[in-house]
Amino acid sequence: MSKMGEQITRINRELVHSGTILDIYKDTMELPNGKTEEWDFVSHRKGAAAVVAVREDGKVLMVRQYRPSLERETLEIPAGARDSVTEDTKVTAARELEEETGYKSDKIGFLISLKTTVAFCDEFVDVYLARDLVKTEQHLDDAEDIVVEAWDLDDLCDLIYMGRIQDAKTVASILAYKNIVNINAGDYCPGRA
Repeated sequence: MSKMGEQITRINRELVHSGTILDIYKDTMELPNGKTEEWDFVSHRKGAAAVVAVREDGKVLMVRQYRPSLERETLEIPAGARDSVTEDTKVTAARELEEETGYKSDKIGFLISLKTTVAFCDEFVDVYLARDLVKTEQHLDDAEDIVVEAWDLDDLCDLIYMGRIQDAKTVASILAYKNIVNINAGDYCPGRA
């Protein structure tokens, strides 16, 4: 481990694979002691946005979908990649909300910004909070099979603490929203679960 002030320097970056949404690189790094190491680096070129969508009854819209990396279904907040590196993530969040859930909102505000896997990936996800939802209809991509479910916030928190929701963006976003609810209810206490 390096001491503060000592530099780790990338001396080479080799593209190993260029995929649809990800590029995988092999980085050759020079450590402060002069030795070199090879590190993997995954670049998520466009970044992404997600949305915590809250109905008037307080229920949070969640999407259930199959994730091949886990070989099972997951329960997540709606999310998706930006169409381009210059697309405003708020635009992405609004689009993904309607595409995945069949709801839209003119009341979308910033909630939290995440770096999902800092050890080897530069992916970021900006998360928004949407209220005053208006029912439209889903517009799923051909490869998407998404079921929309409405959940009580406390039940989602229970699923997180039981380890049944593990998706990082969903965990962080639901807990950030829960914190806002607690503050507004006068029930906020730093450090309390």
